[in-house]
Amino acid sequence: MSVFLALLGRELRLALRHGGDTLAAVLFFVLAAALFPLAIGPEPGTLGRIAPGIVYVCALLAAILPLDRVFGADFEDGSLDQLLLCGLPAAAVALMKAVAHWLVSGVPLLVIAAPVAVMLRMPEAGLPALLAGLVPATMLLSLLGTVGAAVVLGARRGGVLLPLLVLPLMTPVLIFGVAAADAASADLSPRPHLLFLAAMLAAALPLCPIAAGAALRSAVE
Repeated sequence: MSVFLALLGRELRLALRHGGDTLAAVLFFVLAAALFPLAIGPEPGTLGRIAPGIVYVCALLAAILPLDRVFGADFEDGSLDQLLLCGLPAAAVALMKAVAHWLVSGVPLLVIAAPVAVMLRMPEAGLPALLAGLVPATMLLSLLGTVGAAVVLGARRGGVLLPLLVLPLMTPVLIFGVAAADAASADLSPRPHLLFLAAMLAAALPLCPIAAGAALRSAVE
């Protein structure tokens, strides 16, 4: 566990040193969401109905931006070989990368999601369910994105292939997350939809690091 925490601390220090990726993700999220009122119109009822979908789509797309650097930078400078020789299984290294990605990209998006939803005139009753769904949704994106980043590692045009691999896998997350916010806005219980998200996270938590670890081993051999 001490090695895992040490490597996680290293990732966070590197992220703070190169904070442009996080800033770019947050700015993309805000700017992409701000385009919808310009295209659809400022009518509060229309914006309020589609606000959960806008927030989820923009947040997921923004979190994908830094995914190509999850393993890419370490692969290019040779650090990935050292990480795989640190004594941790490859799956644990992949899990560490997923946790670091969520802390660096997912948490800032969670913080800015509520102001963006208010900007889009989302009903206040749906805000808690929106944020409660975004927590497992962003975690799932980090886990699935880590698998995708490991699979395309070393491939030509890997940055183009990565969204094509990850976005289809995120479709169920998008559906249940938006459904939870819509249910809360309509004074219905969002609990069934949030439980589906929690179940998907529980399944992805052990499986995704194993798959990403196997892909990492294949990439460095």
